[in-house]
Amino acid sequence: MGLTLKRIAKRPTYTIGKLYIDGVYFCDTLEDKDRGLTQSTPLSEIKVKKVATKTAIPTGTYDLTMNIVSPRLSRYQFYRTNCNGGRVPRLLNVPGFDGILIHTGNTAADSAGCILVGKNSQVGKVLNSKTTFLKLYKLLDQASRDGEKITITIK
Repeated sequence: MGLTLKRIAKRPTYTIGKLYIDGVYFCDTLEDKDRGLTQSTPLSEIKVKKVATKTAIPTGTYDLTMNIVSPRLSRYQFYRTNCNGGRVPRLLNVPGFDGILIHTGNTAADSAGCILVGKNSQVGKVLNSKTTFLKLYKLLDQASRDGEKITITIK
């Protein structure tokens, strides 16, 4: 399964994108500020440009796993109940970043470098995040259970 996140609005404190699954539009996304990092940017440069919890991850293609429990999110009943004990989509091998997840939230303050999903019907926010996340989660979880490799390309 291939996910593509196209960043369409790069603002001073947040980034809005559109998420596609196998080429079909699925939802909107919200991330922290895009600081122009790419997967091939040297790690030393990423460390200089990155502002902790306020930087979108580098563009590129990453494997996604559904098999890791998030220590932070698994504390919340919503994730424990709906996400196999707190197993949320996690991007692997993101240079200069660790623990990058796809999860719920409404503003860049909720992101901390992660990708939030929902509907961008209000400036600087995504709404209907929990409903959108659960739909996405079910698709990703089924693909993972079916043994499909899941990747996400961020442009």
